[in-house]
Amino acid sequence: MSEHTHDDATRRDFLYIATGAAGAVAVAGIAWPLVSQMGPNAREQAAGAPVEIDVSEIEAGQLITVIWRGAPYFVRKLTEVEIKAADDAQQSEFRDFQPANERIAAAEGATPQWAIVAANCTHLGCVPTKVDTGLNGWVCPCHGSIFDVTGRVIKGPAPINLPLPPFVFASEDTLIIGTDQA
Repeated sequence: MSEHTHDDATRRDFLYIATGAAGAVAVAGIAWPLVSQMGPNAREQAAGAPVEIDVSEIEAGQLITVIWRGAPYFVRKLTEVEIKAADDAQQSEFRDFQPANERIAAAEGATPQWAIVAANCTHLGCVPTKVDTGLNGWVCPCHGSIFDVTGRVIKGPAPINLPLPPFVFASEDTLIIGTDQA
């Protein structure tokens, strides 16, 4: 009889363990969707994550707009004429002067030729349009602020230059906006 009681105890222990394990799996199955929905979704993660841009196909004088953290940014490959005009411009021409070489970027070892700036006017946040007239790079269609090819404010109600986002060139052909780590 003691042998039979031992079999019952073993069977009972097995049923307790199996029932507990099944219950744990059921609780985890119910809890997982509830917990995972509390985190950021893929769109929110993408909005804050660095944006990698292949700039190899962009030609001199061409501009692209990229979105990072829900805001537009201009990436403009400057022509030699635009770079010279920016370098030769006098401090007195600007409302918020900053040397052009501090606003023109390049991959390590490459010639600086990239203007990478926020695409919202610093007056009221309008999106400026591209201009192709030497030093002038963008004009705000709403209130007339004019920015040079590097995003420095020349005139109009905009109080400061177009901000520079954090960025790094991973290679000569790959720009990453949203990180300042090399």
